[in-house]
Amino acid sequence: MNAADEVLDIVDAHDQVVGQAPRGEAYARGLRHRCVFIQARDADGRLFVHRRTPTKLVFPSLYDMWVGGVVGAGESYDDAALREAEEELGVSGLPKPAFLFKFLYDDGAGQSWWSAVYEVRCELPVSPQVEEVAWHDFLTEDEVERRLTQWEWVPDGLDAWARLRAHRAGG
Repeated sequence: MNAADEVLDIVDAHDQVVGQAPRGEAYARGLRHRCVFIQARDADGRLFVHRRTPTKLVFPSLYDMWVGGVVGAGESYDDAALREAEEELGVSGLPKPAFLFKFLYDDGAGQSWWSAVYEVRCELPVSPQVEEVAWHDFLTEDEVERRLTQWEWVPDGLDAWARLRAHRAGG
């Protein structure tokens, strides 16, 4: 199935389902939907970082410090987090990602989605999907911080990164 044809739940400002639409239509019309962000760490605690392929519907060729994606129609955030983490990392048998918090991403220009943030430890050898990931590596948090101003990152990922730092600081 073409990614643009995947059916998503459309939600309101309170994350209540108000309808359904294909992903391509949701993006084109700026319909609010649901996404998951999963911070994947290796056995040494380093973060999985990747550059998206140029064929992605949203934010092509940008860097991301999260794995994740949209929540399908009728799918729970928790199920989507495990599915997306395993798909993007190219592994099976991951532990259930731990839920951290949820927030509403809104860029003010028509892109808005409820975002559930998770973390997971991936001690398996990764084999990311070539359709999704053009480059990847595991980097320390200090390395990621240094690259925040050097690389072009997905804006929703940067927002989630800042919110995670605030969450961990107790804010």
